Amino acid sequence: MYKTLKILLATAALGLAMPAVAQTKIGVVDYNRLLAEAPQAKSAAQTLETEFGPRQKQLEAQRKDLEAKVQKFERDQATMAEAERTKQQRELRDQQLNFERRAKEFQEDGQLRQNEELQRVQRLIIQEVQNYAKAQGYDLVVAQGVIYRSDSIDITPQVLQTLEKRGPAAAAPAAPAAKPQGR
Repeated sequence: MYKTLKILLATAALGLAMPAVAQTKIGVVDYNRLLAEAPQAKSAAQTLETEFGPRQKQLEAQRKDLEAKVQKFERDQATMAEAERTKQQRELRDQQLNFERRAKEFQEDGQLRQNEELQRVQRLIIQEVQNYAKAQGYDLVVAQGVIYRSDSIDITPQVLQTLEKRGPAAAAPAAPAAKPQGR
């Protein structure tokens, strides 16, 4: 009797829960697509290119100059005096170390700024998904870890459309701090 009562209560509880589940509005977003296609993400990438392009060109010129000097040294070292050869080896080593230091600083600065921009764009996308979900009455929006979804619950295009309406200026940073070029 106790077992039957327990089964009836479990069935009743399940029956009461089913209508609530059936009425739950669920949406799915393709977060990677939003990150790739949002105009704010494209604007952030352009900002980084503008900010770091000149330094990258300087480093590339420095690398080419160093390679040319190394080739010239290798070509001419057999005819050089010992003192001259030692002096040029020391200069080339110093230039190589300087180049490596500048390249490492450039990479670190670039990664730091890229992470800053990425975090800002991610916050904007998450906020936009939340705003859209609230406005449309969604109870749950899932972004990753979905094995299957129907296109009918994919809200990615709608969120992307909202982000596009905001335009790239919505994620534009305040003027970036000027970095010293010769660092």
